[in-house]
Amino acid sequence: MDVAKKIALVAEGIAESRKLLVALGDESRQHLILEMMQMGDCSGVRVVDVAERTNLSRPAVSHHFQIMKDAGLLKTRKEGTKVYYYFDPDMESIGTLIGTLQLAVEITRSLPDRSGEQ
Repeated sequence: MDVAKKIALVAEGIAESRKLLVALGDESRQHLILEMMQMGDCSGVRVVDVAERTNLSRPAVSHHFQIMKDAGLLKTRKEGTKVYYYFDPDMESIGTLIGTLQLAVEITRSLPDRSGEQ
């Protein structure tokens, strides 16, 4: 495959990963991801439980969780009136981003050295 086609694929992958990049780029969401991992509850966590462990309000946690859900990082499960958030086990959005970054690395490695060093 020629470089132009690879670059077009990278552009497509970046466009597909935009929501994920926004979700991962926010420091509060990074903190929430780590907090969820530290809680270690594979069955899911509730907004109220995460809010108690952080300095964020319940509406703020809910807002961040919705952004992460829209980005393909989280899924939800309802039990009666309770909503549990858990990491998407497929992580398709992360797989797309990783593939895009790997292709970008491949492209840049194939370019001539322009550092001026020999």
